[in-house]
Amino acid sequence: MSALNTKRSQKPEKKKYPELNSLWLGLFVDIFGFYILIPYLPDLIDVYKTTPLVIGLLLATNAIFSLFSAPLWGRLSDKFGRRPILLIAETGTFSAFLILAFSNSLFLFFVARIVDGIFGGNYPITKAIITDSVPPRERGLQMTNIGVAHTLAGLLAPGLAGFLSIFQIFGQDYPLALPGLVSASFSLVTIIITFFFIKESWPKSKREKTEKEVKIKFKLVNNKDALYSLTQFAFHTLSFIMYVSTLSIFIKLILGLDILGVSLFLLLSGVSRAIIRFTLFKPTIRILGEKKMKILGLSILTVVFILIGIFGAFYPEPWIFIVLMVFASYGVSCARGLMMGKVTETVSPKEIGKINGYTSTLDSLAQIFGPILGTFLLSPPLVSPFLFGLIMGMLAFVALIMVFKKIIPYMEKIETNFQDPGYPK
Repeated sequence: MSALNTKRSQKPEKKKYPELNSLWLGLFVDIFGFYILIPYLPDLIDVYKTTPLVIGLLLATNAIFSLFSAPLWGRLSDKFGRRPILLIAETGTFSAFLILAFSNSLFLFFVARIVDGIFGGNYPITKAIITDSVPPRERGLQMTNIGVAHTLAGLLAPGLAGFLSIFQIFGQDYPLALPGLVSASFSLVTIIITFFFIKESWPKSKREKTEKEVKIKFKLVNNKDALYSLTQFAFHTLSFIMYVSTLSIFIKLILGLDILGVSLFLLLSGVSRAIIRFTLFKPTIRILGEKKMKILGLSILTVVFILIGIFGAFYPEPWIFIVLMVFASYGVSCARGLMMGKVTETVSPKEIGKINGYTSTLDSLAQIFGPILGTFLLSPPLVSPFLFGLIMGMLAFVALIMVFKKIIPYMEKIETNFQDPGYPK
């Protein structure tokens, strides 16, 4: 019996990383504040007598400025630590939501999105904190918790948005006043959580130690594995952002639903997504492993996106799209976090903030071209849901094909090189 107990005690337990709990909560609150606005976006088409393409440009404006700011925030966090830079970025997001709440014209909506884009450092810094705290082998799994935050926010926020749409206390002059104020309140909670509960994962002592220990650096242009992984992520994130950013507009145009209808539709699909995400994800990764799970996820997304186009064009029934959205969410949860984790394995520890800044840059590029392309395909005179789904499916398929190339982690390269007698120490 004692031998058995000794054997059990020697079995390694999977670390839960309780120090990240406050990070997940803050991230959830931040995403929730954005998701609550999504059901209102299609209504702006009618309020301001505009087109879906203009709303797509509104979404893209944020990403244009994030494109330049995200790498800067990542580098600043490498130099000064994650926590202070995260607080600055979150304060900017809070300000953007306040501007949005008191916007009574498309011009002010664009200003609000610009401010949010300039302070768009939340994601690269969040990913950097995860990378600081989690070893490479478990990093991909922890990155999927970003998807969990998206799933939960996507589950709860649309329902609250539908409830808030009943109370038109500010009238049509300020169409996003109430959801904007609620989002600002959530953003303020995020700042409080970060200030009081999130510890610095990249302190000065750690930065100085890494500076001394890691003397060999690969420039990105010479790091073929990093470039390959980033390219694969680019194809995936473009298809994913194109889908997510135009989903509410797609539902309104193809299914003819109002704000409350869009909210309830997203709520219903969100409940289904959450059930599948929290019951199937862990068994899938346990059975298949990370690589096969990415293949499964990207395969699902390829098929689902093409089916969205086919059914949107020829048989637009709401229940079909709920089913497709459930599978899309499961596909994203199987692939996206694991892909982000793989990207971070291709660089040295001191370049984590920079590489996460690059993935955020790719997200920003996708948030520029995804909404513009998606709303263009859904705007008159084209209005082609078939092309909309087909293009998303083709992008996801390219990312799927790229999974099959073997990527060697950076630290394994370093260990191999140092074992070579001819390698300069």
